[in-house]
Amino acid sequence: MMRFFSFLLVLLITASAHGTSLAEMVSIDRTVVNMRSGPGKQYSVTWHLPKGYPLKVIKKKRKWIKVRDFEDYTGWVYRPLVNRKPHLIVKAERANMRSGPGKSFHVIDTVDFGTIFKTLRHKGGWVKVMREDGTTGWVYRKLLWGW
Repeated sequence: MMRFFSFLLVLLITASAHGTSLAEMVSIDRTVVNMRSGPGKQYSVTWHLPKGYPLKVIKKKRKWIKVRDFEDYTGWVYRPLVNRKPHLIVKAERANMRSGPGKSFHVIDTVDFGTIFKTLRHKGGWVKVMREDGTTGWVYRKLLWGW
């Protein structure tokens, strides 16, 4: 048992040293989902979240989860309306979507703040992503939020 706790401690220290978050992440699994001010339908709707929108889980209460988004807004979402499929959102004003993982690859498109992507693959400081329309490309990871 002591060996397990030692392993867990080393894992937490290593994750912390590498800036890795062990927080649970989720994505919206419907076309549009309401974010509410509290854990229930009786609470007011504060935001409408689109499909794929990534969120960090900060608390759980029955079938509801309290979440935080990339702009630090918090609210509650009904847990059956989210999934664990990794998505990212553009947190920069604009970002280039490239044909490969690096600045030497040509720009396929320029995407705006708030664009949501499905995460396909990580390579170095880059992420291969797919837009809702099926377009795939690589975006510099520091310009994105999610997993």
